[in-house]
Amino acid sequence: MADRKPCYGRILLKLSGEALAGERGYGIDPEVLSGLAVEIREVLELGVQVAVVIGGGNIFRGVAAASSGMDRAGADHMGMLATVMNSLALQDALEQIGVMTRVQTAIEMREVAEPYIRRRAVRHLEKGRVVILGGGTGNPYFTTDTAASLRAMELGAEVILKATKVDGVYSADPVKHKDAIRYARLSYLDVLKNGLNVMDATATSLCMDNDLPIIVFKLSCRGNIKKVVLGEEIGTIVKGD
Repeated sequence: MADRKPCYGRILLKLSGEALAGERGYGIDPEVLSGLAVEIREVLELGVQVAVVIGGGNIFRGVAAASSGMDRAGADHMGMLATVMNSLALQDALEQIGVMTRVQTAIEMREVAEPYIRRRAVRHLEKGRVVILGGGTGNPYFTTDTAASLRAMELGAEVILKATKVDGVYSADPVKHKDAIRYARLSYLDVLKNGLNVMDATATSLCMDNDLPIIVFKLSCRGNIKKVVLGEEIGTIVKGD
């Protein structure tokens, strides 16, 4: 693996908030966070530029709160703040191992992070810094999946790497259905027509319109991020026909 060259020069890594919770299912697991930081550093050492979008479901889920009677817009704003908390936690873990970072947020909070400015984010990437993008799109009713698709296109990322709890996209929930089939490759239309759990329809449509591939893989397997960047066929790749 040491002699192989990366397949991508600039990536956007999409992490769910639940991924940071580990086996706990809530909050932030320090071991998961430190392991993730090491994996990101390994990818940087290959000369790859890395942007990260993190969800906030390990702390607060706007959709769940709205279904319990909370105003949806207010609940979504609380969810955006949860993504900023996760972003700051990842920033700390990365900087403790010598990786330079910048957190940029869609909701302005200058005391803790830079406001999201596309050209500034690109410049940070060019200087070898990891850019962590918090606050989603800054608008309610949009998921962090949509934020990941939007930021990936704005920043010129060549691929979205979506790290999940499962090792790809299945025809049904593999936990509930033992006969579920794992797909190696899918088209954007396959995902949209069959309602497969890759990214939400808005995010998938954005990727389809801009021919931006999505690779879905399991985060908990050590070294998977580096393997994907080096071109190993793990997980599921979603791209045009």
